[in-house]
Amino acid sequence: MNKIRIKLVRSPFGCKPSQRLTIKALGLRRLNHTVEHNDTPQIRGMIDRVRHLVSVDEL
Repeated sequence: MNKIRIKLVRSPFGCKPSQRLTIKALGLRRLNHTVEHNDTPQIRGMIDRVRHLVSVDEL
């Protein structure tokens, strides 16, 4: 299964609470924090909700 690397590049401060919870569910804790996840439709949907806050690289 393919992996993707997600990096938090903008602060979720001032965003909707649901977007903050999505960032937390992805495992991102602070600015410039990077996590790796399997490339699944569920993760892609979460990324799509907060695409203005994160950057995504495919591994």
